Amino acid sequence: MSRAVLTRAAPKVHSRLDEFFRDEDIREVMVNAGSQVWIERDGELSQVGTIHPDDTRAFIERTLLPLGRRIDITSPVVDARLSDGSRLCAVIPPIAVDGPCVAIRRFAAKQMQLEDFAPPEIAALLQQLIYDRRNILVSGAASAGKTTLLNALCDYLQTNERIVTIEDIAELRLNHEHVLRLEARPASPDGNQEISTRSLVRTALRLRPDRLIIGEVRGAETLDMLAAMNTGHSGSMSTIHANSSRDAVRRVESLVLQHAANWSRDVVQDHVCSSINAIVHVARHLNGARSVEEILLLDGDRNYFLVQHGQIIGEPSV
Repeated sequence: MSRAVLTRAAPKVHSRLDEFFRDEDIREVMVNAGSQVWIERDGELSQVGTIHPDDTRAFIERTLLPLGRRIDITSPVVDARLSDGSRLCAVIPPIAVDGPCVAIRRFAAKQMQLEDFAPPEIAALLQQLIYDRRNILVSGAASAGKTTLLNALCDYLQTNERIVTIEDIAELRLNHEHVLRLEARPASPDGNQEISTRSLVRTALRLRPDRLIIGEVRGAETLDMLAAMNTGHSGSMSTIHANSSRDAVRRVESLVLQHAANWSRDVVQDHVCSSINAIVHVARHLNGARSVEEILLLDGDRNYFLVQHGQIIGEPSV
């Protein structure tokens, strides 16, 4: 998080939190119950002190002010992107029962490479999936590194391709010359209408993309993503929350069924397997390291592991 952003916050908050934002090893800064300050450094959480609840509330409000966002009793939850790319989520009473809470996930100054997630032989397999224009879904738990891995995969896109990214909160930083970045917008108390991820997927299809990169699927946009993957936009990618690659397949099927209730399960399964070619599952370990644990290939009605438990066990045939 930039010093410029922090300078706009209350002086008391600045003096207590600024030291954490100077440490490049700290990935997240959190305040619980209005006062307890926690940080994540090298993958480990630790409590580092306290601040006054009033300072926490002032910090949230003054950080949101230059973004044109606000938080109050009518809109007590805010998810926002800060000017340096960091992501802020804040919740205040009465939703936050014990006091205002905030979590800021910092935008890493140094981008991770594919080799940071996998040994050379697995990294080479992932690169081949990109070059072959396979549709890829990256799965993992919260904070497992899904978006970071997605960003690393995008380093291998061809320079002559037109890329459109769609995110709820813009976090991707693609090293590519031809990128259009779209960001969803929630409805506001001022009367601004919601612009959903689903509507942006439909908009993106009219912007002549060679590949669609969707930050995360978790709702009705799943249907539109699968339709795009299955109708000429090969090589598209997204992420999803799941505990394993097979769980990711089941979760996609469940999301489709929620928004296409008249479809049978067999039709849904066929649609998913014909649209997505590979599930790449990433996990975070106790020491904070992140690695590719599974690559599941979807080949019609046959799904098989290319990588399992971080080891190559098969050869690609899709």
